[in-house]
Amino acid sequence: MPASADDSGQPGQTLAVTAEVLYLVNLLLAPGLGFAILLRLYFRHRATAPQLAVCHLQQTVVASIWAGILLVVANLAILLLGGYTSANTWIVVILYFTTCHSTLVLLGVLGLSKAMAGQPFTFPLLGKKCDG
Repeated sequence: MPASADDSGQPGQTLAVTAEVLYLVNLLLAPGLGFAILLRLYFRHRATAPQLAVCHLQQTVVASIWAGILLVVANLAILLLGGYTSANTWIVVILYFTTCHSTLVLLGVLGLSKAMAGQPFTFPLLGKKCDG
Protein backbone atom coordinates (compact mmCIF):
# COMPACT_ATOMS: atom_id res chain seq x y z
CA MET A 1 0.00 0.00 0.00
CA PRO A 2 1.58 3.35 -1.01
CA ALA A 3 2.17 5.94 1.68
CA SER A 4 0.18 9.15 1.50
CA ALA A 5 1.78 12.60 1.56
CA ASP A 6 0.98 12.91 5.26
CA ASP A 7 2.72 9.63 6.17
CA SER A 8 6.18 10.69 5.03
CA GLY A 9 8.22 13.87 5.05
CA GLN A 10 8.49 16.68 7.54
CA PRO A 11 5.62 17.77 9.79
CA GLY A 12 3.73 20.55 8.01
CA GLN A 13 5.11 19.67 4.59
CA THR A 14 1.67 19.33 2.96
CA LEU A 15 0.63 22.76 4.26
CA ALA A 16 3.95 24.25 3.09
CA VAL A 17 3.42 22.86 -0.41
CA THR A 18 -0.15 24.16 -0.42
CA ALA A 19 1.07 27.65 0.52
CA GLU A 20 3.60 27.68 -2.31
CA VAL A 21 1.05 26.39 -4.81
CA LEU A 22 -1.41 29.12 -3.78
CA TYR A 23 1.33 31.73 -4.21
CA LEU A 24 1.86 30.52 -7.78
CA VAL A 25 -1.89 30.38 -8.39
CA ASN A 26 -2.06 34.02 -7.27
CA LEU A 27 0.67 35.00 -9.72
CA LEU A 28 -0.30 32.85 -12.69
CA LEU A 29 -3.90 31.63 -12.68
CA ALA A 30 -6.27 33.49 -10.42
CA PRO A 31 -4.86 36.74 -9.02
CA GLY A 32 -6.74 37.82 -5.94
CA LEU A 33 -8.52 34.51 -5.46
CA GLY A 34 -5.26 32.67 -4.83
CA PHE A 35 -4.19 35.43 -2.43
CA ALA A 36 -7.51 35.35 -0.56
CA ILE A 37 -7.25 31.58 -0.05
CA LEU A 38 -3.60 31.93 0.98
CA LEU A 39 -4.50 34.59 3.56
CA ARG A 40 -7.30 32.42 4.92
CA LEU A 41 -4.90 29.51 5.23
CA TYR A 42 -2.30 31.72 6.91
CA PHE A 43 -4.68 33.13 9.53
CA ARG A 44 -6.14 29.69 10.22
CA HIS A 45 -2.81 27.87 10.71
CA ARG A 46 -0.19 30.45 11.74
CA ALA A 47 -0.41 29.66 15.45
CA THR A 48 -0.86 25.89 15.33
CA ALA A 49 1.05 24.64 12.29
CA PRO A 50 4.52 23.10 12.42
CA GLN A 51 7.45 25.48 11.88
CA LEU A 52 8.04 24.39 8.27
CA ALA A 53 4.47 25.24 7.30
CA VAL A 54 4.50 28.56 9.16
CA CYS A 55 7.76 29.50 7.41
CA HIS A 56 6.32 28.85 3.95
CA LEU A 57 3.01 30.53 4.82
CA GLN A 58 4.79 33.67 6.04
CA GLN A 59 7.11 33.79 3.05
CA THR A 60 4.33 33.42 0.49
CA VAL A 61 2.06 35.99 2.14
CA VAL A 62 4.85 38.57 2.33
CA ALA A 63 5.95 37.88 -1.26
CA SER A 64 2.35 38.16 -2.48
CA ILE A 65 1.94 41.50 -0.74
CA TRP A 66 5.19 42.75 -2.30
CA ALA A 67 4.08 41.53 -5.71
CA GLY A 68 0.88 43.56 -5.34
CA ILE A 69 2.79 46.63 -4.19
CA LEU A 70 5.18 46.35 -7.15
CA LEU A 71 2.22 46.09 -9.51
CA VAL A 72 0.57 49.22 -8.09
CA VAL A 73 3.81 51.23 -7.97
CA ALA A 74 4.71 50.28 -11.53
CA ASN A 75 1.29 51.29 -12.81
CA LEU A 76 1.43 54.61 -10.96
CA ALA A 77 4.92 55.32 -12.31
CA ILE A 78 3.81 54.55 -15.85
CA LEU A 79 0.79 56.82 -15.53
CA LEU A 80 2.93 59.63 -14.13
CA LEU A 81 5.51 59.22 -16.92
CA GLY A 82 3.07 59.69 -19.76
CA GLY A 83 0.39 57.05 -19.61
CA TYR A 84 -0.18 53.92 -21.61
CA THR A 85 -0.52 55.52 -25.05
CA SER A 86 3.18 56.05 -25.77
CA ALA A 87 5.03 53.28 -27.62
CA ASN A 88 8.07 53.81 -25.41
CA THR A 89 5.95 53.34 -22.32
CA TRP A 90 4.70 50.00 -23.59
CA ILE A 91 8.26 48.82 -24.15
CA VAL A 92 9.11 49.73 -20.56
CA VAL A 93 5.91 48.06 -19.31
CA ILE A 94 6.61 44.81 -21.13
CA LEU A 95 10.24 44.68 -20.04
CA TYR A 96 9.47 45.59 -16.44
CA PHE A 97 6.60 43.19 -15.93
CA THR A 98 8.31 40.38 -17.76
CA THR A 99 11.38 40.75 -15.58
CA CYS A 100 9.62 41.29 -12.23
CA HIS A 101 6.85 38.79 -12.78
CA SER A 102 9.22 36.14 -14.08
CA THR A 103 11.49 36.60 -11.07
CA LEU A 104 8.59 36.27 -8.65
CA VAL A 105 7.36 33.14 -10.43
CA LEU A 106 10.85 31.62 -10.47
CA LEU A 107 11.24 32.26 -6.74
CA GLY A 108 7.82 30.69 -6.19
CA VAL A 109 8.86 27.57 -8.08
CA LEU A 110 12.06 27.45 -6.00
CA GLY A 111 9.98 27.80 -2.83
CA LEU A 112 7.68 25.02 -4.03
CA SER A 113 10.63 22.72 -4.66
CA LYS A 114 11.97 23.47 -1.17
CA ALA A 115 8.54 22.78 0.36
CA MET A 116 8.29 19.49 -1.53
CA ALA A 117 11.73 18.57 -0.14
CA GLY A 118 10.62 19.46 3.39
CA GLN A 119 13.03 22.39 3.68
CA PRO A 120 12.39 26.01 4.72
CA PHE A 121 12.70 28.76 2.15
CA THR A 122 13.30 32.49 2.50
CA PHE A 123 12.53 34.82 -0.40
CA PRO A 124 15.66 36.88 -1.17
CA LEU A 125 15.27 40.59 -0.30
CA LEU A 126 11.57 40.12 0.54
CA GLY A 127 11.43 37.44 3.19
CA LYS A 128 12.30 37.40 6.85
CA LYS A 129 14.54 34.52 7.94
CA CYS A 130 12.51 31.68 9.41
CA ASP A 131 13.18 30.38 12.91
CA GLY A 132 14.40 26.82 13.23
